[in-house]
Amino acid sequence: MRLCLVTDRRRLGAALAAPAGEWIDLLRQQVAAAAAADIDFVQIREPDLAARPLLALVRSLLAVCRQSKTRILVNDRLDVVMAAGAPGVHLKESSLSPERARQLARAVGSSTAGNRAGTPEGLIVTCAVHTPLTAAARHSADLLIAGTVLPTVSKSPTDYLQWKGLQQVVRAAKGTPVLGIGGLSLESIPSLAASGAAGLAAVGAFIPPPGHGALAEFVKNRVTEMRFAFDSAPNDP
Repeated sequence: MRLCLVTDRRRLGAALAAPAGEWIDLLRQQVAAAAAADIDFVQIREPDLAARPLLALVRSLLAVCRQSKTRILVNDRLDVVMAAGAPGVHLKESSLSPERARQLARAVGSSTAGNRAGTPEGLIVTCAVHTPLTAAARHSADLLIAGTVLPTVSKSPTDYLQWKGLQQVVRAAKGTPVLGIGGLSLESIPSLAASGAAGLAAVGAFIPPPGHGALAEFVKNRVTEMRFAFDSAPNDP
């Protein structure tokens, strides 16, 4: 199973009733706990941050994850990936193709050889997909993140893939691993495994419920629980 924590410092801070000045620190705590539990990926998705504060955040989270196997993905900002030396980029469905992203990374990497900035060899490219058609078109990515699978507060009913749609995306991906995203929780994992998906990406599933309090403990336990549930579930689509 592959797991991806998608960041949302505003939602995390609101859930923990924290003032805005504490959101970044809480985000670091959340990511550090996920990395300590060996989560596979952390996708940094903070669309309201300008380039400079986003770059600072990426660098600080890279430092948090340095001694773990966790890989940082920056949402749709290849320039920030290159400047920070992050291992991967997550592309929107309407963004660059995986091939173009790798081409640009190679070009910039060669021009910055010997400098502190520049992407490491083997840029990880993940892509958002919403239909089997786009999954087929972007299957050269290292990983596809497909959604929205189940109802969420931010999507209309016509946006949901549901389990049948996710199965269709998995088939269209031509062997590229697919993670489900959107409305997924620990209880969703048996259906997720049965769809043929390789795992899940989530925001809310890694945020403690109101009154829980212990952020790091919750995140570590959630990663462990999800892996156990996925490994225990039948996975035949």
